[in-house]
Amino acid sequence: MEDTLINADVLKGGEFLIRESSPEHVFIPEILTEEQAMVKQMATDFLNNEIVPNRARIEKQEPGLSVALLEKAGELGLLGAHMPAQYGGTELDTNTNTVIADVLGPCGSFSTSIAAHTGIGMLPILYFGTEAQKEKYLPKLISGETKAAYCLTEPGSGSDALNAKTRADLSADGSHYLLNGQKMWITNAGFADMFIVFAKIGGEKFTGFIVDRNTPGITLGEEEDKLGIKGSSTRQVFFENAKVPAENVLGEIGKGHLIAFNALNIGRYKLGVMCIGGNKEVINMAVRYANERVQFGQPIGSFGAIQHKLAEMAIRNFAAESAGYRTSQLMQDKKSEAASEGKSYGQAMLEAAEEYAIECSILKVIGSEVTDYCVDENVQIHGGIGFSEEYPAARAYRDSRINRIYEGTNEINRMLMVDQLFKRALKGQLDIVGPAWAVQKELASMPSFEKTEGDYAEEYEAIADFRKIILMVAGGAAKMQMDGKLNMKEEQELLMNCADMLIDLFAAESMLLRVQKLAGIQKEIPQEVYDAMLQVYFHDATARMGKNATDALVSFAEGDLLKTFLMGVKRFLKYPPVNVKEKRRLVAGFLRKANGWCFS
Repeated sequence: MEDTLINADVLKGGEFLIRESSPEHVFIPEILTEEQAMVKQMATDFLNNEIVPNRARIEKQEPGLSVALLEKAGELGLLGAHMPAQYGGTELDTNTNTVIADVLGPCGSFSTSIAAHTGIGMLPILYFGTEAQKEKYLPKLISGETKAAYCLTEPGSGSDALNAKTRADLSADGSHYLLNGQKMWITNAGFADMFIVFAKIGGEKFTGFIVDRNTPGITLGEEEDKLGIKGSSTRQVFFENAKVPAENVLGEIGKGHLIAFNALNIGRYKLGVMCIGGNKEVINMAVRYANERVQFGQPIGSFGAIQHKLAEMAIRNFAAESAGYRTSQLMQDKKSEAASEGKSYGQAMLEAAEEYAIECSILKVIGSEVTDYCVDENVQIHGGIGFSEEYPAARAYRDSRINRIYEGTNEINRMLMVDQLFKRALKGQLDIVGPAWAVQKELASMPSFEKTEGDYAEEYEAIADFRKIILMVAGGAAKMQMDGKLNMKEEQELLMNCADMLIDLFAAESMLLRVQKLAGIQKEIPQEVYDAMLQVYFHDATARMGKNATDALVSFAEGDLLKTFLMGVKRFLKYPPVNVKEKRRLVAGFLRKANGWCFS
């Protein structure tokens, strides 16, 4: 099932910094096609019937359970929803796959197992495999008969993945490679039938391989005793003269980094969406407990401090969800564009993932950090009971922590998004110089006191100002680097400031586009509630923008230049004050009435 191209002029990756979007160009979870609604219900039934009743058994890693659940997911088509029909997949569009990931977010440890299998376990073969490799492996991966794992990390190479020490040496007759080395933190290792393995041929050429589990010379370490996601299998994998056929080289020799990084792009996007789905279940827990728990003669949900927490959890997740579904449509548009040019399903997917690498990193960061906020406040709302392993709040708290680490740490993803932005500008793919120069000229001119008119005028003006602040900071830093006064690669704090501003811009605009689109449809929640969430988010994002911009500017500018820049920060932060107390109470009231998440 493929969506028609909604946006004929597809927004490029990272172009949200310099170009506006409109509500008709975003996908929102409140408007699903009939087929998407059916797939959502099927995924929901799988969650409720197969995962929820078995959570305790999953947590104990009951032998064979995760394997059986993956096979059940395969029977339902959940493992091949993003795969070509010729190999047994259903070729569902990106938006429908986003809905599936959202629904499966509350799967706990099993979400790690299924995400590793369908993402970094399968996509490298789809993207870079030969036709023979695809025909051999993809049908069984799609059905669940074969389970996949991905072996990249080593004891000495985590974020620095290309520093791998595992090596592959070609035999004298050229028929096979001998793999020697060690991989760690390998999800699904305990039951995987096939591994995607990265090694350096001759100790130099970083290359991908498809390695069957029954290959002699492969041994596994014991199951890791982890802080969270205890129900997922995580082991070390050792290779000692493991004989891998030469035809199992994946992609080009020496180009393994392309496989690793492109698989991770989609992994980050899926992780962000699954975090958003998991957050909804955590919010459900928090709201239900706040409604049930009585102290001082009334439910604790009636107290302002608790209402603040409930509303803030929902507002942050609504913003993250808006960003996730917007990115889904961007990738679907790019995929449709590539398909219209005659490119294969897999190639179109790959190009979409490459194009929106910045947005995928944003989703990974915002999704995982909103999750950490939600699970922490959920424990706090539960009080002492939340600290007991007898209740699900504790498990959610533990499980959330890994999300900021795997698929590239959030720090690495922050630096990647800024690095990608500058690289695209240098290659001429994005014109950042022109808009940045326009901001500099505006700083030297008299302020305009004209007011924007129309619905959500203040929010649209705020978005325009957010762009100006980022361009001012990034442009100023780039100029200092060109003058030899700054080396941005050594200024990680500055890069973090810029990344956080990019995240707030993308999330705020995504939320605005969604709320404006919602204004034109019938729904159970009044528009004023969505407006309240929007206004609270913009109020807080404005404060964060000011702090991040100021922190960045004082780190590289001084004297009159710094004064000019700081005047610009004040000039470009005009969003009016919001009575956030009342707005949050309004949002919390609807959460309490619905007894849980009620915004999509």
